[in-house]
Amino acid sequence: MTQRDDALPQDADPSAINFVGFVLSLAHTVAVHFGDVVDPVSNTQYPPNLPAAYQMIRILELLEEKTRGNLTAEERQLLEQLLYELRLRFVELQGGEGASAPEPKSRIIIP
Repeated sequence: MTQRDDALPQDADPSAINFVGFVLSLAHTVAVHFGDVVDPVSNTQYPPNLPAAYQMIRILELLEEKTRGNLTAEERQLLEQLLYELRLRFVELQGGEGASAPEPKSRIIIP
């Protein structure tokens, strides 16, 4: 048993997930794509991938839209605050105000 497992109540399911944990895991993925996270194995910083970060922010925005009216006050506030901070960080990494979303690398053309 790991030290982390010892901290869980005996009846807690370590694989259980809730909305807050899910949203935080998505936000962590955005941080990885921003290049803000260090690889624990190589101890090197992940390179930024702004198109992937933008896509994850859009997924969080979609989640916010589709869950509107169904969240607790805490869940809603967390999602709003995370989106605010992630959007600011994205603009900062894009080079400041007026920066646009990254162009997709591939485009599907339907005849």
